Amino acid sequence: MQGLYNKKVLVTAGASGLGKATTEALLKAGARVHICDIDKDALHRMQQQNPSISYSTTDVSDPAQVEALFSDLQQQFGQTLDFVVNNAGIAGPAGALQSIDTHDWKATFDVNLHSTFYVSRLAIPMLQQAKGGAIMNLSSTAGLYGYPNRSPYAAAKWAIVGLTKTMAMELGPDQIRVNCICPGSVNGERMDRVISNIADATGESIEKVRLDNVRNTSMKTFVDAEDIANMIIFSFSDLGAKISGQALTVDGDTHSLAVYD
Repeated sequence: MQGLYNKKVLVTAGASGLGKATTEALLKAGARVHICDIDKDALHRMQQQNPSISYSTTDVSDPAQVEALFSDLQQQFGQTLDFVVNNAGIAGPAGALQSIDTHDWKATFDVNLHSTFYVSRLAIPMLQQAKGGAIMNLSSTAGLYGYPNRSPYAAAKWAIVGLTKTMAMELGPDQIRVNCICPGSVNGERMDRVISNIADATGESIEKVRLDNVRNTSMKTFVDAEDIANMIIFSFSDLGAKISGQALTVDGDTHSLAVYD
């Protein structure tokens, strides 16, 4: 893709799922990629499959570990960075608000929101040194609609949208674009766990919960990790050079996440 060859990119949670698909798409476009992940085994497998990547074992919800990540990153890339994908996230607990454990609530924000702050605050000076670039934050359609039985996840993903728009305003004068992507229900192991947890919390069957996840979308379909990766590649390329401050949906046209029988 035009504009990505030899560019320096950081992808958080890049060893599996959406992060893996994005990393592989970036490599195909000719970018240089450093990934981090909390899963050491997944990192090793990813590096074996893609020897050109560099990586760090990092829990991005821990500011000290993010500092160490950037020490590794600067050894690989020097003082400049072109693109960042703040992909790390967890599903969080499922259940009515009053049933949510305080620790689980906080953990959902630590990974889904606070990590974006920890990474971005250290990445921005490197992007400024490169005289431009872009950041893509990961929100969700849950960041656009209420999401019954997923309140901590929805709240954190709404916050990502607000953070993204504010970062775009602050960094626009530096020619740094900031967007967030709002995926719909993405096929994969993580979504399977979410569906199972919602089924346990509501007493509904797994089949019904799965159908409910696409019931209020025009295309009646889940999306694939590659669909999200393609949008990220487009937004980072020269074709997306004037796109900033946007919540970009790849979701089959979702109307609501609430189901009314």
